[in-house]
Amino acid sequence: MDATAARDALTRARSETRELLRSLGAEIDGIVDARRDSNNDDEHDPEGTTLAYERSQADALRVGALARLDEIGGALDRLSAGDYGRCEVCGAAIAEGRLAARPWASRCITHA
Repeated sequence: MDATAARDALTRARSETRELLRSLGAEIDGIVDARRDSNNDDEHDPEGTTLAYERSQADALRVGALARLDEIGGALDRLSAGDYGRCEVCGAAIAEGRLAARPWASRCITHA
């Protein structure tokens, strides 16, 4: 992947991840508000998932998105330094297909 395509892919991934974080933040806020306004015991509700479970799911997605933002930032730093597309463990080239799927990848398939 050439530098321009890599920067475009990483910039797009960063924007999408930031939008996901905004969406998850709104979802978590909605769950917190729903729980605050309710006095029922959702832990024993036979009708489906609990508010605590939904919040836990959204928070796990949020943590993953924050980690991805860090990975994208690292990839942009590697791109600027001229190290993009090289495995941080062995120094071998990261396969084009892997970079196309995960432009922030810092390791080859062997070391992933």
